[in-house]
Amino acid sequence: MRPLVVTTFLTLDGVMQAPGGPEEDTTGGFRWGGWLVPHFDEELGAQMDAWFATAQDFLLGRTTYEIFAAHWPKVPTEGDAIATALNTLPKHVASRTLTSLGWDTARLLEGDVPGAVRALTAADGGELQVHGSAGLVQTLLREDLVDELRVVVFPVVVGEGKRLFGDGAVPRTWRLTASRTTPAGALVATYRRGGALTTGDFTLPG
Repeated sequence: MRPLVVTTFLTLDGVMQAPGGPEEDTTGGFRWGGWLVPHFDEELGAQMDAWFATAQDFLLGRTTYEIFAAHWPKVPTEGDAIATALNTLPKHVASRTLTSLGWDTARLLEGDVPGAVRALTAADGGELQVHGSAGLVQTLLREDLVDELRVVVFPVVVGEGKRLFGDGAVPRTWRLTASRTTPAGALVATYRRGGALTTGDFTLPG
């Protein structure tokens, strides 16, 4: 088995929608696109390069695929680890509406998403990475298919938008394996799948 890893940018209130620009994803009338840009620094850029270097292939939802396909093919790959990975490695796209893909090495995921993802991760190999893809991530979390969460939390609150853990999130635990902060104030944390959620009780005996 090889790992499925989700990397996401989050606001303090858990929103992952449109971190990179005003027009990135305006679904639901979202007004705060580009909220991470003022807080992105060189150290975080180096961390992203390191994470992309461990990818064998990518799994993307339709919206994130379209955002990436409009941007990354225009970025020269020389000296850019992220552009190199995204433009050359296989990209599996989960979509009910797309019928063809124009980006090199991209293909539509066939069959039901959970079954197709299980088939992709069944063999040994490098990481199957998910970036953005809010709706797809919800499905993967519900199906307990995510082995690792790489979460970058920025010091902003937007009050609305697509969240990493939305309604219907499955109760469970995650194990923190690494954390640090960047000079610009982002919290970079890595979690690995834990187990079932357990509870306790601080109530004093009567």
